[in-house]
Amino acid sequence: MSVVTGTAQALESSRTLWELIERRAALTPRRPALLQGDRVLTFGALRERCERAAAGLYGMGVRPGTVVAWQLPTRIETVILSFALARLGAVQSPLIPFSRDREAGFALRESGAEFFAVPGVWRGFDHTAMARRLGARGVFEAYDHLPDGDPGVLPPAPRDGTSVRWIYWTSGTTSDPKGVLHTDRSLIAGGSCLAGALRLSEADVGSMAFPFAHIAGPDYTVMLLLHGFPAVLFEHFALPDALAEYRRHGVTVAGGSTAFYSMFLAEQRKRPGERIIPTLRLLAGGGAPKPPEVYHAVVREMGVQLTHGYGMTEVPMITMGDPEDTPENLAATEGRPPAGMEIRVTDRAGGPLAPGVDGEVRLRGDAVCRGYLDPAQSRAAFDADGFLLTGDVGHVRESGHLVLTGRIKDIIIRKGENISAKEIEDLLHTHPDVGDAAVIGLPDAERGELVCAVVEQPPGTRELTLAGITAHLRAQGLSAHKLPERLEVVEALPRNETLRKVVKSTLRRRFGGA
Repeated sequence: MSVVTGTAQALESSRTLWELIERRAALTPRRPALLQGDRVLTFGALRERCERAAAGLYGMGVRPGTVVAWQLPTRIETVILSFALARLGAVQSPLIPFSRDREAGFALRESGAEFFAVPGVWRGFDHTAMARRLGARGVFEAYDHLPDGDPGVLPPAPRDGTSVRWIYWTSGTTSDPKGVLHTDRSLIAGGSCLAGALRLSEADVGSMAFPFAHIAGPDYTVMLLLHGFPAVLFEHFALPDALAEYRRHGVTVAGGSTAFYSMFLAEQRKRPGERIIPTLRLLAGGGAPKPPEVYHAVVREMGVQLTHGYGMTEVPMITMGDPEDTPENLAATEGRPPAGMEIRVTDRAGGPLAPGVDGEVRLRGDAVCRGYLDPAQSRAAFDADGFLLTGDVGHVRESGHLVLTGRIKDIIIRKGENISAKEIEDLLHTHPDVGDAAVIGLPDAERGELVCAVVEQPPGTRELTLAGITAHLRAQGLSAHKLPERLEVVEALPRNETLRKVVKSTLRRRFGGA
């Protein structure tokens, strides 16, 4: 066992996130923790600034258990504010910066937030005005400047890591979002899974190109604290503009989700034979399905490894690919769960299924949330054995690797036959003229649902036709009853603003009136 791995395992025993900050700052106070532009914040300085901000918040009236909502971009100040609240034992309700009146107003009302931190005017939108419009309490701006005070006034730091101190929000594309309840220990467990699976060390340089307000924010930060390496923060991520920062800081690990892999790959294809980030050795992420062809293309064309995982707001890290695993497992599975994460695949009645048999994926373990703000939603989300019902469909291999094949709600039922949208999407990604694809079911009087393929095309490719697509899928061995009966070519698939996942509800409304 290496010294770094041993240290990381010792830090995993931290009961709270603040204890983890304290222990990392004591171990490596002068090592960089956060990088953004010309700014460098060490682990020691991170602890000090968090304590001063905590004292300022305490002076404003924030106490242990006070609910504080914040809607801030991915900046050093945002990380400081979040850990300052952790120092106080406040209950945090992070909101994605792109949320607007409906989603933000719902979260503020449901959480009972007593304070609301906003960035002011950010990317042309006045968040302060929105907060006032919503009647939010305790509104304050926390973009460049944070509350400040003497740490000597602070009460003792919380040592209980099992109390609910985080309210995260699921996407509300078709209904109101759910408030997901997390503890410090559940977030540490999720970050520990990520840290252990990726086999990183203090020599690495990470990157955070997604919103810190996403559940992946603390997940990734826990990994930094366990291994003691820095991450570059991107307030707004766009390629090719961001490449200069990756090169400048010598980033070794990048990613976020499948959409990020595809963006890096598109930039690489503009410069064949030249590594767009010379220091990069690993792309990693999760949050959305990964077609096997994307894995093979990244390894072949970018010359780096790609590991993909499985997580959700309710369980920030469930499985993760191992960089030293076989190419087949890395391409076709979501990796294996860590110790402490149980995966049960069941039939509709909740009975366990054998390895290799598709069913609903259910989860139990330290990283699983405590439930939802709405007690009725919590009761419906867990089975009698305490397993969380994910709504995902898949199977576990004999080797322990998890294979996801779709969502229960993403199964297309055509003439009584269940069809996995993901299976068709994975095969569409092997077509040279397809950039990205989403497969949806549309209402049909004769069939119940028909299969519709919606695709993006890279610039300069040949025009796609339904006949051409179905011929390609037949050649890939897809059964005839699964072939798309409709093709729609769009300039860009609709995506959310967090991990850039395709929003299929938008496509169903656009093409099927659903």
